[in-house]
Amino acid sequence: MNSEEIAKLAITALEDKKAEDIKVIDISEVSVIADYFIIANGTNRSQIQALSDNVEEVLGRAQVPLRQVEGYDNANWVLLDFQDVIIHIFDKENRLFYDLERIWRDGKMIGIEQLKEKE
Repeated sequence: MNSEEIAKLAITALEDKKAEDIKVIDISEVSVIADYFIIANGTNRSQIQALSDNVEEVLGRAQVPLRQVEGYDNANWVLLDFQDVIIHIFDKENRLFYDLERIWRDGKMIGIEQLKEKE
């Protein structure tokens, strides 16, 4: 499974649990750490953990190995590292504070629908 397919599955998993403001940044040309960052937020700790659990479950069923999880217990910023796709799930306050979209502005912002339409 390539990074684009992994990203699509992750987005679907996030949408299924009502993630807010999902953004995809293609960082493949500006970094070697991953091809995509997916950034989303939840409304509270329970939802953020549910979003994380669902992404982990959906990608696990697709046999995509999870390399690392950070921040799950506090759930104000959960990072899920699936090799070439890194998923950041924030609460609203921390998303504004860390502003990954600004930090990674050299990457290419990709619309969710644009990514889903790619075959």
